[in-house]
Amino acid sequence: MRTEISTAAAFVTRLLRAAGGIGEEQLRRFRERLQEALREHYKHHWFPLVPSKGSGYRCIRINHKMDPLIGKAAGMIGLSHERLFQLLPSELTLWVDPFEVSYRIGEDGSICVLYESPRPGGKATKPLESRTSCKEEWRTGRSSPSKNYNMMTVSS
Repeated sequence: MRTEISTAAAFVTRLLRAAGGIGEEQLRRFRERLQEALREHYKHHWFPLVPSKGSGYRCIRINHKMDPLIGKAAGMIGLSHERLFQLLPSELTLWVDPFEVSYRIGEDGSICVLYESPRPGGKATKPLESRTSCKEEWRTGRSSPSKNYNMMTVSS
């Protein structure tokens, strides 16, 4: 769990660093606070024998609302939610599961693997996208353009 949490916290910290305007000491403290919050949050929701169990609980999500764990860590170092919304993508999903950490920027963005480890007694799974294609996406905060959907409403 330590490696997965460290990977997730480092990724969010890199996003903040890339946006600029936050000092290295404040970023270091943010990363530490986020790791502590994730460890506490996942303590009873980590199942290496069944990695997908509890995955929804371990999902970190920014979708026009700030994820409470990121908000808590930022608040502890004096960063407001408003400032976080300026620095982080407006839509970010980060999955922190046993043996794998992956993310998606935007609703239609590619799912990119940040960390992958072989499962005990098994082989590592193939990433959904190559690491090279995802590398630049987090740096630029790019997300795929939204698709146009025709919505049908049903009334009773």
